[in-house]
Amino acid sequence: MRNLGTVLFYNFAKLVFRFILLIWTRKEVVGLENIPKRGPLILASNHVNMLDPPLLAVLVPRRIVYMGKIELWKTPIIGPLYGLIGFIPVRRFEADLAALRAAERVLRNNQVLGMFPEGTRSGKPGLGKGHPGTAIIALRTGVPIVPVAISGTAGVAVPRSLFRLTRVRVVFGKPFRLPENRRLNAELVQECTERIMKEIAVRLPEEYRGAYAQAVAAHSTQSAETEVDDRESG
Repeated sequence: MRNLGTVLFYNFAKLVFRFILLIWTRKEVVGLENIPKRGPLILASNHVNMLDPPLLAVLVPRRIVYMGKIELWKTPIIGPLYGLIGFIPVRRFEADLAALRAAERVLRNNQVLGMFPEGTRSGKPGLGKGHPGTAIIALRTGVPIVPVAISGTAGVAVPRSLFRLTRVRVVFGKPFRLPENRRLNAELVQECTERIMKEIAVRLPEEYRGAYAQAVAAHSTQSAETEVDDRESG
């Protein structure tokens, strides 16, 4: 009954936000077809504004179970709603095994797990450094990751911003998997965290890439040099 209530409340909230976003935004959506119609999946997105989760919930046809910092539950008035919608509370900066098990349970049930690897809202366009949680869960479960890049929500504040049109762009990348059958250690987790963040950053406008701007630029330079070498050798 609790799960049914969660699904019903999620769908109700999604309907409300669909109406709000229809009035408030003009959306450009790229790559929505990259979301598999079934099976376990991690959505890994940058996080600029508190409206990013409902924006993705409205766009993605499947229900998203989000992981969110436990401090959200203490927010006046709206705090209890996170539990009703089905968010998984996470104690940041510590080994939260309960949150890890809950996330893996979501994926075992072939659901979509929504994660923001930065660990919090950046509040500005620049992408912050990624935390290891997303990589750890993906490595432990072997499920595919779809990188998501959101731009345009920086500076949005409710209710003031509801009275002006906001242009938002959301890009869904192709699913990818992290290396399998490798020993889980700090070095591998760091390597995979960087991979996830770069997959997000490369789909963002340059001014949104923040901590990963140089890494994306270096990758683009290497790719261009490789293409030149291939043409010359051909």
